[in-house]
Amino acid sequence: MNIRLITAALTALACAPVIPATALAQSEADIAISEERLRADIDTLVRFGTRNTLSVQDHPTRGIGAARRWAEAEFRRISADCGDCLQIALPERMVQGRRIAQPTRLVNVLAIQPGTERPNEVVIVSAHIDSMASDPTDATTDAPGANDDGSGTVLVFEAARNLSRFKFPTTIVYAVLSGEEQGLYGGKLLADYAEEQGWVVKAVLNNDIVGGSHGSDGIVDDAHVRVFSEAVRADAGDGERADMRRNGGENDAPSRNLSRWLADLSENDGDDALSVRQVWRADRMGRGGDHLPMLDKGFPAVRISVAVEDYEHQHQNVRTEGGTFYGDVPAEMDFPYLARVTRLNTLALARLARTPMPPRVKADAAVRTDTLVEWDSAEGATGYAVWRRRTDDAAWQRVRELPASTTSTTLDLRGDDWIVGVSSIAGNGAESPVAAAVPGGAFYPLPKEEAPESE
Repeated sequence: MNIRLITAALTALACAPVIPATALAQSEADIAISEERLRADIDTLVRFGTRNTLSVQDHPTRGIGAARRWAEAEFRRISADCGDCLQIALPERMVQGRRIAQPTRLVNVLAIQPGTERPNEVVIVSAHIDSMASDPTDATTDAPGANDDGSGTVLVFEAARNLSRFKFPTTIVYAVLSGEEQGLYGGKLLADYAEEQGWVVKAVLNNDIVGGSHGSDGIVDDAHVRVFSEAVRADAGDGERADMRRNGGENDAPSRNLSRWLADLSENDGDDALSVRQVWRADRMGRGGDHLPMLDKGFPAVRISVAVEDYEHQHQNVRTEGGTFYGDVPAEMDFPYLARVTRLNTLALARLARTPMPPRVKADAAVRTDTLVEWDSAEGATGYAVWRRRTDDAAWQRVRELPASTTSTTLDLRGDDWIVGVSSIAGNGAESPVAAAVPGGAFYPLPKEEAPESE
């Protein structure tokens, strides 16, 4: 991130009427998700007619350009309410590909809330603002895109409205992306931008289709939300994959442990909280979302989506055919459900923005009856928790807590049968996801393997 921009943003933060989030529960108790605001924002998005990436960019009220300018204006309004605490960034590039026949301007809209202690440490919430009708290259037909992905877009704004009132040790990035329906172009642009800024990305929460509870098969599920996470890291080379095969790591990519962390968070958020249904694959079968380019860079990222999808009301021209209504319109959404998904995201962002990075961990358990666990200290940590998990178990078991001055411990267990890990604990009580002591378990991009020399 540009140092002058950080300095200016931090100066604005110092003068802003925001609340120091020093106690863990302070801002979390004040999270107030407005179903009415979510509805109003969806209605605004739908009124742009189509938000197809290929649609008109210079019309005042229709198309992707108008929608994008509204998103920027909305972030600026939110920023004004917190004393200009958000830094607005508009990364762009020209794109062309299988679903984009002609070179097309692609713009993402970001609102960056710099951290007060470790501004280069970043957590991101993202969604795509573009929509599509039945044909992803149809730039003129109305494509309301209420649930796909108006729901994720308005969630991002509502999270910003809530959390911009507080200060956090690390940075939150609210990201509205374009070009998803044509090939994840906005996600690729965001991943490149994060890498160019040198951000240490702790977590990416990508929300895509999060506003419905009725499936196209008649099943209704308003009690769960799915979190998709990859198994083997996308950025792993042949060497790392071979190491994982020998020593474990096929079920402990950072995104998998971020998914476990989100599941624990939801279980402790009261009776009305949604339960996280962990889906242990990178995305839905044969499909993809904007978190995938982040994973390609080695950034921990998950996709958050509804428990059951309604295929008649996404990627469809608005019409009635054979007695069935098709079209992604607000009437097919469940706004109380969307409000609960928004709360989960907002709570997760608030917690993650307070936690230190999960430490880098290693374990020595070969040919011995105990396990030596060692880790690097994490900036901002006042303590650590050590965890274990049988290789065929889904969830971690807490073993012990240790002070910040301690970076190793020996566990009385045979490492062949267990996965071990460590989480970082902040002075305010916030605790990071667990980083596993396996190849590829660290919450950092893997070093790029050197290509073999040609003979």
